[in-house]
Amino acid sequence: MSGTLFGIGLGPGDPELMTLKAHRLIRNAKIVAYPAPLGGDSFARSIAADAIAPDAREIRIEIPMDVARYPAQDAYDAAATQIATALSAGGDVVVLCEGDPLFYGSFMYLFARLSGRFQTEIVPGVTSVTACAAACKRPLSARNEVLTIIPGTLDEGELIARIEAADALAIMKVGRHLPKIRKVLAAQSLTENAAYIAHASLPNQVSLPLSQAPEKAPYFSMILVTKGGDPWLS
Repeated sequence: MSGTLFGIGLGPGDPELMTLKAHRLIRNAKIVAYPAPLGGDSFARSIAADAIAPDAREIRIEIPMDVARYPAQDAYDAAATQIATALSAGGDVVVLCEGDPLFYGSFMYLFARLSGRFQTEIVPGVTSVTACAAACKRPLSARNEVLTIIPGTLDEGELIARIEAADALAIMKVGRHLPKIRKVLAAQSLTENAAYIAHASLPNQVSLPLSQAPEKAPYFSMILVTKGGDPWLS
C-alpha cells in the first residue's frame, strides 16, 4: 500500500493561525517536506517548527529564487521524485505550505506531479488575503461588491484594466513591483483608498495607508483597495 500525500496549509505566518487538523497531522508525521530558498531558511518550516517531531525525516525542497520558470520546475521535479519514493514505500508525506496549498501555494506544483499516482489530501489554511484584511481591520468586500485578486507581477496595462473593472482589490506579490502599482493606483485616484500590509500576522507586521508605505516592499506584502466607503486606515 502506498502512503498518502498531505498538502498542509499553515496560514500566513503566526503559528497560532494553523488549524487544529494541520497541527495534528504535522505532529504525527514521520516524513515532512517543505520548500526553502537555496541556502536559506524555510519560512514554511519556521511556522510549523514546534509541531515537527524531533525524529521526523525532513525533505528540504530548495527552490531557486529566480524569475525564470524552469529552475524552479526542475527543483519540483526532483522533489516529486524523492517524495514519490517515500510514498511508494508506504510512508505518508506531509508537505508544508504557507498560506493555503491551492491559493498561489507551492504545494500545487507537487500536487500536479503526484496526485494522479498517490492518494492526496488537502488541508486548507488561512490565506494572506484574509490575514491582511484583519491587519487593516476593514472588510475586503461587502454586499454585492466583487473582490478581485491580482498579482502585482502583471504588466502595467493589464493592471490598469483589472483595477478599472474591480469593486475591491487584493494586489499580491508586491515586492519589487511596488513603484509600478503605486503609479497605476495614483493615476486612478485610488491611493487614499489603498492599504499596504507587510508580514501579516507576524511580530514585524506593518499596516499603513499606501501613501505612508516605504519605498521598498518585501515579498510578503500586499495592497488592498476598496473603491466604496471610507478611505483605508483613515
